[in-house]
Amino acid sequence: MEDRERRRKRRREFFGDIFGDFDRDFEEMREYMDKMFERTMRMQRDDDERLKPFVYGFSVKMGPDGIPRIQEFGNTRRSLVNRKNLEEGWGREPLTDVIEAEKEVTITAELPGVEKKDVDLEITGNKLEIKVDTENRRYHKTIDLPDDIDPDSVGATYKNGVLEVTVKKLEPTKPEGKKIDIN
Repeated sequence: MEDRERRRKRRREFFGDIFGDFDRDFEEMREYMDKMFERTMRMQRDDDERLKPFVYGFSVKMGPDGIPRIQEFGNTRRSLVNRKNLEEGWGREPLTDVIEAEKEVTITAELPGVEKKDVDLEITGNKLEIKVDTENRRYHKTIDLPDDIDPDSVGATYKNGVLEVTVKKLEPTKPEGKKIDIN
């Protein structure tokens, strides 16, 4: 631990504090991944039965406002790493990307190892649910969509493990004016 602090101090001295919160967040992610790996190895040693793989990761993207967005994905979450969740059939959370354009919203999800017929999509209100439940693969994710979408305009394609869903936005309604007579 002391060695880690020394390295951090040298980095700060060299770069100043240009990385600020990002450097601290990245360090926290790394420490969390180390702890999760240790717990996983301990569980596998304690149990003769072979466990399903643990998948956990982060996707870091630059937002339109210039602020980095960190998104978690996988079949486990912070403080929920336990055998019970995996045995109950938790699916992996696919890596997804939501791109909101002027007239449509495009959702891209990575679903490697499954066929098109195994992908189940459902849109309810402003939520899109992606499910895959096969013998070898399970994926599940619910994505919040903007309020101004047209659920009847949903289109989806699936090719080489990548699902792309496009939903058109509703045209903004213009308030209708009414002429008022003056008595």
